Amino acid sequence: MTLAELPRTELLARLRAQVAVKEARIRQAPFPVHPELAALLPDGGLKPGAAYSLAGAGALLIALLAEPSREGHWCGVVGMPDFGAEAAALAGVALDRLALVPDPAEQWLATTAALVEAVPIVAVRPTGRVSEADAAKLLSRLRDREAVLLVDGPWPRAEAQLSVSERRWSGVGAGFGYLASREVSVTVTSRRTPQRRTVRLVLPTAEGRLAAAAVAVAAEPAAGLRAVG
Repeated sequence: MTLAELPRTELLARLRAQVAVKEARIRQAPFPVHPELAALLPDGGLKPGAAYSLAGAGALLIALLAEPSREGHWCGVVGMPDFGAEAAALAGVALDRLALVPDPAEQWLATTAALVEAVPIVAVRPTGRVSEADAAKLLSRLRDREAVLLVDGPWPRAEAQLSVSERRWSGVGAGFGYLASREVSVTVTSRRTPQRRTVRLVLPTAEGRLAAAAVAVAAEPAAGLRAVG
């Protein structure tokens, strides 16, 4: 029987029993993120009690799960049958502290709400439109449990929106053949700091993690010479 098939009370009981040993519920500081992403977020991390909307999630979602997981926190993933557990492990997500509900069908919202009761970082891919009322109820639960929601798609009242664009793969043959890493632009906008912030990242690296992209510096003519053409 999968987590999605368990009655809600049994699901909560199982997760709470496993999580309670290591997870403190009262938090003052944000959940950690990679330093390159911390500079983009208004709190320098994932704010407890907040929801974040991701566009073009994939590796970005895994990167956001990785740092809290390394710190010892449990994570949950709902409604993502294509979630790559192997890629997550390479990025630093501890699979023994990861609750997966690949296909909750129409029960995705109830399943997400149940996981929020026990797990501090929950990622979800909604299967339909989310109403303001449902978002408000879940936000209240997030605040009560000091949890974070990462949404693959739009979400009402999101603390911030993160998007991935300008993807460029590299590898043998200048991008064809074996693909080793991918360079992307990650842009963040938030309610508190509406000005867009963008950073260029390697996501994932050849090792499956996140790193700052190398900045190309234009060569200047040597002294006594002038540029031609």
